Amino acid sequence: MSATYQKILNQFSKKHLLVVGDVMLDQYIQGSVSRISPEAPVPVVLEKESFYTPGGAANVASNLKGLGAKVTLIGRIGKDLEGNILKRELKNKGIATDGIFVDSRLPTISKTRVIAQHQQVVRIDKEDQKTKPSEAVTKKMFDFIKKTISRCDGVIISDYGKGMITAECVDFVCDLARRQKKIITVDPKVEHFSYYRQVTAITPNLKETENAIRDIKIKSNSGHQLGLNNDRLHTNGEIDEAGGRLLEYLNLDCLLITLGERGMRLFERQKKPIHIDTKAQEVYDVTGAGDTVISTFTLSLVSGATKFQAADLANQAAGIVVGKLGAVAITKEELVQKL
Repeated sequence: MSATYQKILNQFSKKHLLVVGDVMLDQYIQGSVSRISPEAPVPVVLEKESFYTPGGAANVASNLKGLGAKVTLIGRIGKDLEGNILKRELKNKGIATDGIFVDSRLPTISKTRVIAQHQQVVRIDKEDQKTKPSEAVTKKMFDFIKKTISRCDGVIISDYGKGMITAECVDFVCDLARRQKKIITVDPKVEHFSYYRQVTAITPNLKETENAIRDIKIKSNSGHQLGLNNDRLHTNGEIDEAGGRLLEYLNLDCLLITLGERGMRLFERQKKPIHIDTKAQEVYDVTGAGDTVISTFTLSLVSGATKFQAADLANQAAGIVVGKLGAVAITKEELVQKL
């Protein structure tokens, strides 16, 4: 590992990140299949193991904690069993839950995945996207953010489009962060791209980038705002043109597009796009890879890395977690070994 990267990693434990977003509970049921049900043409899974992990924004927080940073997590849960389990899992990882607020009108967002012979058979989701967090809960969260943000080195908005991240929420968090000159990064949701103007960076994958271009064109009734006619990005040239236009349209410092097995592409102002090859040796499960990318990228930035160095470290980290089952957080020790 280079001395520069060692210096960056040495800063991880001295940094504090604020994570705001859709917290979830992930459950994994693992088993085997040896027969088809006589009741319906579906496989019968014989359960062997079941476990829970923090998901969504809570997985972002878990990644930061695993990398050695201090983290403050802001989110909402329901008044239910899943919410209690999620708080328990966060506490087990050493993540404080005083920024997790209960909204009794909404269920805790949860995803249950049934896996047999290393193959996901079905995923069961529990959520309510139509009902927004109550005004009382929103006020509590905003007050907590206002009290906490000055102690943080940067802010991550983890937007899964589950109702927590609204235009009002983004405006409130970003206004506070900008006034205090904090780095702001966003793991974006397609329909919310217009919320993220003037943040430090966003980290969409290729499909999210294509869908965002389509969504922006539809909402503007023309492609003139972006200057793009094509929303299918197959070649590096097409990706480069789209990335450059989005960077300018949203007035970002940088844009990091993740390309799966093709690696990443980094866009910065007044610079040529940079391609970063994938570092994954074996892709087992891509669940949670985006959480690892935004966590490592942001923590590296606040630790003194350039945007290219931060993207490279995030790429290395993602290469580790895709070789594991489920939304598993990376550790600093794993990243050091990889480097």
